[in-house]
Amino acid sequence: MSSKIKLVWDFRGPDAAATAKHHTIHLKEFATLENLSFYEINIKENNPMLFSAFITVDEKDMKIYRDALKPHRGELG
Repeated sequence: MSSKIKLVWDFRGPDAAATAKHHTIHLKEFATLENLSFYEINIKENNPMLFSAFITVDEKDMKIYRDALKPHRGELG
């Protein structure tokens, strides 16, 4: 069984929530265009001025997402 990897992009400032939410649209578009699977695409509020957008993918697909989309970090998960 393949591990799940969460790829994360952080957005800061007063528009962080809206920017993170908008970023999830592009994550879904990319997955669809490239015919790649994923488990979850969502946002997380870390504090009112810091939101993260993330996508959870199989480890086998992680390099495709990472190389094309340049996430800020990755987590097991």
